[in-house]
Amino acid sequence: MDRILVFAGTTEGRDTANWLAESGLKVTARVTTDYGSTLYSGKVDVQKGSLGGTEGIAEHIRSEGYTLVIDCTHPYAASISAHVKDGCAMAGVECIRIRRKDSPDTAGIVPVPSLDAAIDYLMDREGNILSTTGSKEVDRYTRIPGYRERVTVRVLSTPESVAHCAECGFQGRNLIAAQGPFSEEMDYAMIRQCDARYVVTKESGSAGGFEEKLAAARKAGAELVVITRPEDEGISPEDAYAKLSERFGIDPPSAGKRKVVLVGIGMGGETMTQAARNAIASADLIAGADRMVEEAGASGKTVLREYVSDKIISYLDSNPQYRNAAVLLSGDVGFYSGAKKIIENIDRGKYEVSAICGISTAVYLCSKALIPWQDAYLVSAHGKPANTVGAVDTHAKTFMLLNGKEGVKKLCSDLTEYGFGDLEMIVGCDLGSEDEKLFTGKVSDMSGKDYGTLCAAIVLNPSPAQRRMCIPDDEFIRGDAPMTKSEVRGLSVAKLRLKEDSVVYDVGAGTGSVTIEMALAAYEGWVYAIEKEDAAAELIGKNMRKFKAPNIDVIKGLAPEVMKDLPAPTHAFIGGSSGNLKEIVQCLLEKNPDIRMVITSVTIETMGETASVIKDLGLVEEEIINVSVTRTRKVGRYHLMDAQNPVYIAVVRGR
Repeated sequence: MDRILVFAGTTEGRDTANWLAESGLKVTARVTTDYGSTLYSGKVDVQKGSLGGTEGIAEHIRSEGYTLVIDCTHPYAASISAHVKDGCAMAGVECIRIRRKDSPDTAGIVPVPSLDAAIDYLMDREGNILSTTGSKEVDRYTRIPGYRERVTVRVLSTPESVAHCAECGFQGRNLIAAQGPFSEEMDYAMIRQCDARYVVTKESGSAGGFEEKLAAARKAGAELVVITRPEDEGISPEDAYAKLSERFGIDPPSAGKRKVVLVGIGMGGETMTQAARNAIASADLIAGADRMVEEAGASGKTVLREYVSDKIISYLDSNPQYRNAAVLLSGDVGFYSGAKKIIENIDRGKYEVSAICGISTAVYLCSKALIPWQDAYLVSAHGKPANTVGAVDTHAKTFMLLNGKEGVKKLCSDLTEYGFGDLEMIVGCDLGSEDEKLFTGKVSDMSGKDYGTLCAAIVLNPSPAQRRMCIPDDEFIRGDAPMTKSEVRGLSVAKLRLKEDSVVYDVGAGTGSVTIEMALAAYEGWVYAIEKEDAAAELIGKNMRKFKAPNIDVIKGLAPEVMKDLPAPTHAFIGGSSGNLKEIVQCLLEKNPDIRMVITSVTIETMGETASVIKDLGLVEEEIINVSVTRTRKVGRYHLMDAQNPVYIAVVRGR
C-alpha cells in the first residue's frame, strides 16, 4: 500500500494531508510545533520535529517505506524545500511541491528581498512598526533604535513563540500572540492599536491573509513593507489535487459541492445547542465575528474573524481547500441574522447550504423576564433605523434589539418625548455571558443605568392604539395652513398602495395631514414632508408628536430644489407644486423610474397641467378620478348639505 509523507506547516499541507487520509490513504504529516499537530483529522499520523538535512530526510523516507513525498512547507522556507527535494532524489522517491497562489495586485507597497532588507529600510525612518513575519527571526528587529518602544510583533500563540519573543525584549503591549487568519477589520484594529506607521509582512498569499493585511494597511494609512516571495518551482494546489486524484483513483477536493453550515449559536455558552457544537467540531473553517468565535470555543480550527456576508463568501470562493465551513451567527439564523444575505448571494451551484437554528435574543430575554414571547412585536434597531415609537404605540408588547447602552438611552429619550415615559420596560444586557444584567422599571427612569455592550429591551403598553385611516380633520393641529380633507386624504393614501417599509415624499405637505397618515401606514418606512412655509412646517412637527409618528423628516424649502439630496422614494404624494409640477415629477423619476405617484388638483388649470405632465413625461396613467364630498351640517332640528370643492386624483407611475 502507498505511504505518503507530507511536509506540512501550512494550510495547504494540512488540507492535503486530511483529504488524502479521508480518501483511505496512509498519510503521515510532518510538523514543527505542538499547535500544528492539533489541526489534523484522526486519520492522519502526525509527527513533530525536524529530520535534519538532506541525508536525514532521505534516511527517514527509506526506513519508513514512503512511496511519495509532498512538500507543502512555507514558501519562505526555501532551504527546507531544497533539503526535501534533494532527500527525495537520494531516496529515489517522487516529490510533489505544492506552492501557494500568487498574491493580488500589490500597487503601493514597498517590496524587499529579505527581512534584513526590510529592517535596513526602517532603520532611519520614524514611527511605530507592526511585524507579522513570525517569531523565528524576531531578534532581527532589535537592530532598530528604540525597538522596545517602537516595534510590536504579532506571532502564533504558542509557548515557544511567546518565550522567544520575551527573550528578545518583546512583551506586554509590544507582543500580540494570536492565531490567524485575521479579517481586514482585525488587522486594521491592530494597526491602529499599535499606531503603526509601517507594517512588515511576507507575501504569503490568500491562505496567509495577505489581501486582508494589504487592505487594512491602506485603510489605516500605514506603509506595507513586503518581503517578496522566493522563486517557487511547485505546482498550484488545484493542479496537485488533479494529479493525485488521477494517481490514486480518488475524488479531488473540488468534486461535488462544498458545504456551508449557518450556525445559530444562541447567546453562546450553555445556550448553544448540541447540533451547533457538532457542526463546529466537524468544520474545517470557522467564520464569524470575534465574540462568536470566542463563544464557540473554536480553538484548533482555522478561523476567519469576519461578519460581513460578502467578505465571507469572497473568502470561501478564494480558498477552495475548505470543504466544510461553519459560519457562526448570533442568536437564531432566522432572526435579524446575516444568514439571509449569505443565502441570497452565495452560489448554490458550488455550495450545499444548510442552517442550524439557535436560541434568539427575543426568546432568551422573555424567558428571563418570565413572560411569553408569542405575542411580542419584534423590531431591530441594531445598526438600522427603526420606528420604535410607532411600534410601542400600536403593540401591547414590543421586543427590540438595540445598539448597546447608547441605543437604550435613545429609546428611553424617544419614548419619553412621545408620551410613553410611564410604560414598563425590561432591558437585558450581555445576555448569556458572565456579565449578564437584567433591568426593569419605567421608561423615564431607565436612562441612567449602567448598561452593557449588547442590549435588548421589551416595552409593555397596556393600551395600544389602533392604526388609523381617514383621521377626522378636527383632530389635527391646523392653524392657517391648507389641509387635504379626510375623505380625499384617505382615498389618496389608499391609491398609493404603500407598504410598511415604503419611502414617501409628501410635496406641499401643509399641516402634514397626508404626511401623518402615510407615516402611520408605512410604519417601518420613512416620509419626507416637503413644505416651503415655516409656519406649516412647524405644524407638521406638532402633529408628528400628537400622532406619535417619528418616522418623518420635515424638509423646509421649495421643491424640487430641496429634494435633490434626499434618498430615492418608492412613492410620492403631490398636493401642492407652486407651479413646478413638471420639474418635481422629473426629479422623482430620476431618483426612481418605477415610482408610484398620486397628484391631486383642486382647480381646472392644475388638472390641465397634470394632464400635460403625464403626456410629456410618458407616465403610465392608471386612473384619474374626481371626488365630490358633501357633508351634513346640523341647523336646529334640520340637516343641511355643505358641498366641498371637488378634487381630481391622478394615480400614475413611472413605468
